[in-house]
Amino acid sequence: MPVRRRALAVDPFTLYVILELCSSLFFSLIFTVNMLYQVTVVQLTPLQLVLVGTILETTVFLFEIPTGVLADVKSRRLSIIIGYALIGLGFILEGSLPVFAAVVLAQVVWGFGYTFTSGATQAWIIDEAGEERAGEAFIRGSQAGQAGGLIAIPISIALGSVTVRLPILLGGGLMVLLAAFLALTMTEEGFTPTPPEDRTTWGMMLKTVRDARGMVRRQPLLLALLGIGLFYGLYSEGFDRLWTPHLLENFVLSSWLQAMEPVVWFGVVEGVLAVVSLVATEVVRRRVDTSRSASLGQALMWNAGGIVLALAGFGLTRSFWAAVVLYWAVGVLRGIHEPLSSTWFNQRIDDPQVRATMFSVRGQVDAVGQITSGPVVGMIGNASIRAALVASAAILSPVLPLYWSTIRRDE
Repeated sequence: MPVRRRALAVDPFTLYVILELCSSLFFSLIFTVNMLYQVTVVQLTPLQLVLVGTILETTVFLFEIPTGVLADVKSRRLSIIIGYALIGLGFILEGSLPVFAAVVLAQVVWGFGYTFTSGATQAWIIDEAGEERAGEAFIRGSQAGQAGGLIAIPISIALGSVTVRLPILLGGGLMVLLAAFLALTMTEEGFTPTPPEDRTTWGMMLKTVRDARGMVRRQPLLLALLGIGLFYGLYSEGFDRLWTPHLLENFVLSSWLQAMEPVVWFGVVEGVLAVVSLVATEVVRRRVDTSRSASLGQALMWNAGGIVLALAGFGLTRSFWAAVVLYWAVGVLRGIHEPLSSTWFNQRIDDPQVRATMFSVRGQVDAVGQITSGPVVGMIGNASIRAALVASAAILSPVLPLYWSTIRRDE
């Protein structure tokens, strides 16, 4: 049965914004220094860096649908709480032991936790706040997340200046506390679970997946959207894992930058990105009509084209400051993409019973892309990080005709 009103219950729309704010703050606390930690403390090679990401995405691939089904047939609230607890434990492990094996095991733990939140979080707010407010919730949540990320950056820099692993350990501990907070405040009144007599673990998993497959058959456009998600997965691993060693190793830094700890100027770069992303998302919120599929599709197509060009330039430029600006461009465009893409995808799902599973399928497709491309891009990166980044831009480019075809169907 769904969880009913609690003494410390918080309004779902408000709680969703708080959740996005806090989770992004804690992730930013960790990820401001995480790649520096892996490159400078654990001393991973480009191939190892990408393999760490591949192991993370393999974990997501293996568990995305089973945990999505749990959210659909048991409790989205419970799934989200379990997820954040596991995410926190994974990062505590990574920061505690600076060796490759521990980093790998940590990816398995926090990646498994992530699958409990992926899909379930979007489905929970849609159920609790209603379809009409879902688009606004996604945008407001994204803005809150960007603000949280910005707040975390100076904290992470200060802590990282003491020891790079400290923000990772603190962020992991705060994730566990966030799970406890959600256990006290999160309600679940709009969700109707599968009846107990119909709920068998494997049977319900197969039934829910069959329902999702049937929806794709009824709405072939969903297949094109999943194809777009595949290419986003294929390209992203190279950028996510190699931008840090690219800035550290491929440019001659000015004397005043060389005098700084890398955690300081990396933190400044991330801080500027967070500010610009916050402004850009607000501009998009005001100008893009999230209720019209065609308008969303056009915005997403232009967004993807911008990512392709900026990422290729990031890999090719010989100027450090041009590389920083292009890194910001990629980061801003990616931040805009996620809430618009979630809204666009949700508009195609006409059965709320499989909504979490469909979002999880989308996440699994993204993971397949990252698993497939990761080792190849990593091997290219061992020879040339620049070449790996340019290859990642080329890999994303097929989404442009896919977006164009879906826009034409919407018109």
